[in-house]
Amino acid sequence: MGIAFWIKRFLVVLMGAFAIICAAQLLKGHGLEYSATQAAIWGVISAAIFTAVRYRQASRKQHCALCRDTPEMREEL
Repeated sequence: MGIAFWIKRFLVVLMGAFAIICAAQLLKGHGLEYSATQAAIWGVISAAIFTAVRYRQASRKQHCALCRDTPEMREEL
């Protein structure tokens, strides 16, 4: 799992977190600018934490059954 994998993982999590947080803020009645700003800030924070923790687990050879992102887990499909 090279650097491209981890960058892709970060961006996927960032997009998902951004969409969910922005939608939640809009449903609360906030404006689009405020919602997008909050989504960008918290999306980056959550994506960074998720990616860092997942990288640490992968370096320790701890597998994620839900993610199925290691070669060993892909072979079991």
